[in-house]
Amino acid sequence: MPVNLLAPDPASLHPVPGVRWGVTMAGVRKANRRDLSVIALDAGASVAGVFTQNRFCAAPVQLCREHLASGTEVRALLINTGNANAGTGADGLARARATCEALAGLMGLQAKQVLPFSTGVIMESLPVDRITAGLPAALAALDANAWGLAAEGIMTTDTIPKAASRQVQIAGKTVTVTGISKGAGMIRPNMATMLGFMATDAVIAPALLQSLVTQAADQSFNRITIDGDTSTNDSFVLIATQQAGHAAIESLDSADGQILREAVFAVARELAQAIVRDGEGATKFIAVKVSGGRDEAECKLAAYAIAHSPLVKTAFFASDPNLGRILAAVGYAGIADLDQALIDLHLDDVHVVHQGGRRAEYREEDGQRVMKQSEITVHVNLNRGPASTTVWTCDLSHDYVTINADYRS
Repeated sequence: MPVNLLAPDPASLHPVPGVRWGVTMAGVRKANRRDLSVIALDAGASVAGVFTQNRFCAAPVQLCREHLASGTEVRALLINTGNANAGTGADGLARARATCEALAGLMGLQAKQVLPFSTGVIMESLPVDRITAGLPAALAALDANAWGLAAEGIMTTDTIPKAASRQVQIAGKTVTVTGISKGAGMIRPNMATMLGFMATDAVIAPALLQSLVTQAADQSFNRITIDGDTSTNDSFVLIATQQAGHAAIESLDSADGQILREAVFAVARELAQAIVRDGEGATKFIAVKVSGGRDEAECKLAAYAIAHSPLVKTAFFASDPNLGRILAAVGYAGIADLDQALIDLHLDDVHVVHQGGRRAEYREEDGQRVMKQSEITVHVNLNRGPASTTVWTCDLSHDYVTINADYRS
């Protein structure tokens, strides 16, 4: 069961003018499940994205980068689940191109106006025939209010759909930001397999969109980890349809730019945290805060060392306050001149370590009280500077092994 996460109410997901979703069942891997989605965009929309830093990236990631780099206006996105089309070589690229060509032909577009996305099993051939056969049904289902169905249609091992929506006022106009994401395993920063799609009707200079999506990823999807594996398919796309009717935002640092940026960040963080809450086999949601660093980079080193550690994560699953494992992770994080005698550690409100050693007043029963909670904050203070950062992770349970052992069956 997800950790304090409910399925989104479709009525809470505001439609974004200029964006329509069509979702259908194509039998990509399994019958009778929603596994093929199309996003149709009105003319004039701007699109930017960030993608996995895994060098063994999937064919659709390679093709998305190519199509975005061409500068051609993007008018459609095509998403399939069940098959990642990764580790498939030249044949995989040809199959991804074929799906773009098929959708473009049905919509009267050029193939490079379509961005493809795939998620699922790696190193299996993409079933182009099933996807192309399902496209007419997906197009027939296009609906501006289908964000809830779309969140279901991109799931793989997720147990619950993930979606979030905000509306803000910019220059007297209501501006909408709505997004969906999927992911439950194979999640690690470097573009946290995860997919995220977000749209806004804000009017924003197209040249700013890449910076905005990169910043949003850094504040959200690049601050989560479930199992420390960077996927071959990670993609996060931001669409601006330019239809809200206010004066164009020319700077993200302007008053209007900051309003939009914060709305985008808020939706991205909610989606990213939902991925962790629905982590494969997760029973606990853990925020890892590291403060007192000389810069954010060394805070991240320590935070990710804690969040990636199987020993730390299994201790949280067992509600075992074996907190020396946290100190050990900080020690091997890679901060070369770290002074252990300066370090403090809190577990929620419990002060565990002071100046590098067990605090005299600390009692293990206090640590265990916190460890039994479903939501926990670990706070490590390096006491060597002004910087801080926070990442989000989950525990590592027996079910994680079971889910991944049975994934292809």
